[in-house]
Amino acid sequence: MTATGERAVAIVPARMASTRFPGKVLAAQTGRPLVQHVVERARLAGSVSRVVVAADDARIRDALVPLGTEVVMTRPDHPNGTSRLAEAASRLSLAADTLIVNAQGDEPEIEPSIIDQTVAALVRAPGAVIGTAAVPFATGEDTGDPTAVKVVCDLRGHAMYFSRSPIPMDRDRRGGPDATALRHIGLYVYRKSFLDIYGTLAETPLERCESLEQLRVLQHGYAIQVAICEGAATRRGIDTPEQYAEFVARWRSSRS
Repeated sequence: MTATGERAVAIVPARMASTRFPGKVLAAQTGRPLVQHVVERARLAGSVSRVVVAADDARIRDALVPLGTEVVMTRPDHPNGTSRLAEAASRLSLAADTLIVNAQGDEPEIEPSIIDQTVAALVRAPGAVIGTAAVPFATGEDTGDPTAVKVVCDLRGHAMYFSRSPIPMDRDRRGGPDATALRHIGLYVYRKSFLDIYGTLAETPLERCESLEQLRVLQHGYAIQVAICEGAATRRGIDTPEQYAEFVARWRSSRS
């Protein structure tokens, strides 16, 4: 729960199609589906009162319901996870002032503390419509990696820009420690009222250029509040069978 007592609903978009790892959300070498691990991590967040999986395939529902997981079925033709989230929130008849956590269905090691910090950041920023998270790059981590999305913020903590390129460029090395790169964590918290608006926003040039849907929000003039989670342990989502095998090995090691 946040300091103001606000509670959020976590919705986990889950789809069967995946270019590099088809059906990954149901991979179950740990004894339960990958997406169920996400559900269980989200339930540990004190700010979350309810966790729902938004599925596009009956096989996902059939695998999760016996585990006691709430599932809502959505259309299979959504262009992105935010669109699927909006349909799920509508089907669940959530109130306009509900805070909705978008927990990615392929991030089984998401830190509950990051969810709590992101919810709290949005609650403290009434002018923002979305909350998201970022962490400082670890020593030795490649800031030039285009799969590691970077974000820069203004002095209020609002996102100014997201990029796959290294930002900011400290040309004369005068920026100091506060001008170091931040790695964006793909966790979002939305106000339900804004999810209803999101579907009406046209795709923007910067979104197409960087292939980052959050740039649509910025380019239409809306504010995204960034929670900077210092010292948080984070791992990226699972995109390939090899990454899934590494997760399974870590999971088994933690129980040995």
